Amino acid sequence: MGNKHMNDPILDSINEGVFTVDHDWRISAFNRAAERITGVRRQDALGRQCCDVFRASICEGSCALRRTFSSGKPVVGATANIIDASGRRIPIRISTALLRDQDGAVIGGVETFQDLSHVEQLRKELEARYTFEDIVGRSPAMRSLFDIVPQIAASHSTVLIEGNSGTGKELFARAIHNLSPRGKKRFVAVNCAALPDALLESELFGYKAGAFTDARKDKPGRFALADGGTILLDEIGDVSSAMQVRLLRVLQERCVEPLGATESTKVNVRVVAATNKDLAQLVRQGKFREDLFYRIRVIYLKIPSLLERREDIPLLIDHLVARFNHLQEKNIAGVSQEVLDRLMDHDYPGNVRELENIIEQAFVLCRGELIEPQHLPIELRPPTTTSTLLNAATSLRSAQEHLIQSALERNQGNRQRTARQLGINPSTLYRKLNALGLPKSAQDGRGTKR
Repeated sequence: MGNKHMNDPILDSINEGVFTVDHDWRISAFNRAAERITGVRRQDALGRQCCDVFRASICEGSCALRRTFSSGKPVVGATANIIDASGRRIPIRISTALLRDQDGAVIGGVETFQDLSHVEQLRKELEARYTFEDIVGRSPAMRSLFDIVPQIAASHSTVLIEGNSGTGKELFARAIHNLSPRGKKRFVAVNCAALPDALLESELFGYKAGAFTDARKDKPGRFALADGGTILLDEIGDVSSAMQVRLLRVLQERCVEPLGATESTKVNVRVVAATNKDLAQLVRQGKFREDLFYRIRVIYLKIPSLLERREDIPLLIDHLVARFNHLQEKNIAGVSQEVLDRLMDHDYPGNVRELENIIEQAFVLCRGELIEPQHLPIELRPPTTTSTLLNAATSLRSAQEHLIQSALERNQGNRQRTARQLGINPSTLYRKLNALGLPKSAQDGRGTKR
């Protein structure tokens, strides 16, 4: 077989790598494209086991050819990484099938593989094209934001960013700061909803030594720390009316007065406010000061929810897979089609942050090349049907039967020794024999020495 295919002109004319193996997993044919992709010469590959030539990431646990030999069914579109002769990692797409002789007898297997390096490079270029700072998106809503953020950054005006939790408001605030003339100074973020008024006041404005019992030395506030830079007042819709008055004064006069101080201090700070609430609605309800609202809403950005930009989900998945591969030193190729379908159909009440959590969990559970449905949170997995449960129960029963029968045979039917070997009581073994309908040996083992 090997001689017939070694220099087959038809195989050599194919742009995809092709190789065949015999029953001993030794390569019997290796076309010119396989040489080009792997960097291994044909004469060096022939006769060697395929795992020694390819050093692929799936050789150990999930070999596509092995699955084909076991099931008799072809594998189409599996992904893997191989290491070429120079030690470079190359992503490939694999298809496999059985190889038969003229009489239909299986004489080996054939695998075709496609170099995906150019596809991966194109993906990276597209991601770069649709990435703004750490924000990813190609939907019209996101592209319009990408277009105006540099213009906003070039100004010194106060900005209000509204959007649901998890949409990336702080990322946009950081992008505005990084692209602005203030980019080399500090970016200081404060979660206004996380602290009660007294603590928030000292956190924002600082205090002087002796202002209260534990104030042993001066402490600068966040406004002072952000001098020359940008301060993000996150969740500004949750601050009290009293704090709204203090913030209004800071925005009007551009000065802060630390607790216990006798005079104000000028600060040169750009303010970016963010909220997951509709501030205009809060103003109408009398829950937010109208004058403060118009002070912070000089420039307004509305960040769309993930539900409003579903077309960004595949791009975000690719971005997150690349990030977690780097962080966790893995080589997961992506998500299966079934997983992509489920992620596209999900409503994401937690927005991008929820998608990020889903992918991170999948990375923890995934041990193969692709993220599959069983790696998703339970609410996103396929429903377990009654038939599935029955099949699982049947499989468990068969496994128990096989285990007990094998142990009985090893111990010549002696139930005492069998029970000890299985780590259960003889009475428990007897009940299981009854439940499974297995024959009981006359030897119960009592009085038999070990």
